[in-house]
Amino acid sequence: MADYAEITYAVADRVATVTLNRPEARNGYTIRMADELGAAMDRADRDEDVRVVVLTGAGKDFCVGADLSQGGFDFDPSTGPDAAWQEPAGRCSKRIFTMNKPVIAALHGAAVGGGITITLSCDYRLAAEDSRFGFVFTRRGIYPEGASAWFLPRLVGMGTALDWMISGRVFTAAEALEKALVHRVFPTGTVLDEAYRLAGEIVEKTAPVSVAVTRQLLYRMASADSPFPVHELDSRLIGGLGTSPDAVEGVLSFLQKRPPAFGMRVEKDLPDYLPWLEK
Repeated sequence: MADYAEITYAVADRVATVTLNRPEARNGYTIRMADELGAAMDRADRDEDVRVVVLTGAGKDFCVGADLSQGGFDFDPSTGPDAAWQEPAGRCSKRIFTMNKPVIAALHGAAVGGGITITLSCDYRLAAEDSRFGFVFTRRGIYPEGASAWFLPRLVGMGTALDWMISGRVFTAAEALEKALVHRVFPTGTVLDEAYRLAGEIVEKTAPVSVAVTRQLLYRMASADSPFPVHELDSRLIGGLGTSPDAVEGVLSFLQKRPPAFGMRVEKDLPDYLPWLEK
């Protein structure tokens, strides 16, 4: 999808910026936006010039959730969705989950409903002090989406997830930080700059293949029944470092006290035995 109507896409300094771009509707989430976000994440993941994605919103809010004035759901209410239909927030959160590139969400103003669930699979959630969050589904008579019932308890614990989701209340950036929903809170108006600063550090100092494998190890293996299958995969990965140019470069650059120049690329250098590559 080369042209976008409800988001914008730009690349600079090896960082792709994906911006929700319906400020007149407070970036209300639509089917079109879901499709465009998926296309943008595909585009960033395939582009070897992109190392990090920053996800943000135009205007005063990140996203107020599903734009119910647009219908909200893309199926015929008289028949319901068929077995293949997937709700739109989960389309986005699942695509971010499978990314090989880290994704940093820069949040400000309202981030509620689908406006927060689409970010739960991001590697970082940075918030402005004016941010407000809410899993407001029970107050609309609907249900949690975006696979948030899987992501949220893993981020904040079951007790907090139950509180936020059952009450549907809106809460502050300070509470989100205290409960570990967001990683850091910054003065209003500075969060996007801070997201770029973090992205620049990742671009400058980390190896793309190592980052891709590491983020998927954490997501795919953290729920294993025991450490044994994780250690089996660790052992295979570590055992192969003798033929890894990036491992050699990482050690040499450290010893020589210079910035690393990692040459391996995600598109062609991921270990082919990673179990999630078949899924």
